[in-house]
Amino acid sequence: MAMTVWLDEKMVDPLLQILRRGAEPNQLAFSTALGFTLGIFPICGVTVLLCGMAIALLGSLSHSPTVLLANFIATPIELSLLVPFLRFGEALSGGPHFPLTSDAFKKVLTGQASHQLLFSIAHALLGWLVVAPIILATPYILFLPIFKVLVPKFHSVPLSPRRQLHSHSEVRLKVRDV
Repeated sequence: MAMTVWLDEKMVDPLLQILRRGAEPNQLAFSTALGFTLGIFPICGVTVLLCGMAIALLGSLSHSPTVLLANFIATPIELSLLVPFLRFGEALSGGPHFPLTSDAFKKVLTGQASHQLLFSIAHALLGWLVVAPIILATPYILFLPIFKVLVPKFHSVPLSPRRQLHSHSEVRLKVRDV
């Protein structure tokens, strides 16, 4: 019961608010794919900063609440993809295999493996950079038809009105005496 309430508050309600506000399906699909792609960035703790920078750079091309919601949803997936990105980057670069053992963790904490840790972070980034275009394209292709159905269904006002909101006779200009 508590999990359902949490899911409703943190995921379903924000999604419904986004759909009711009437963003374009293309923008929502792109923003979802962007938030998800940046949300699985292999350095924990910087995904929100990356999303903020992407939103600032892209401006009206992205829908910021959707980017951040997708980023939030991608967090558990980010943690599960750290090792695959690391191993893929190691395979691409032909670099040494970073051991993921308790002894290696102790060396990292004591500073004995700092250069190895930097190389492993670089390998994980390389793995993510190679896969990121595919990760960006896949959710976009999957979510575009879904948003094309959901946006008209949940949006209360049509996206492109058939008639003008105000006829020319209804609009009167106020003229001030100067």
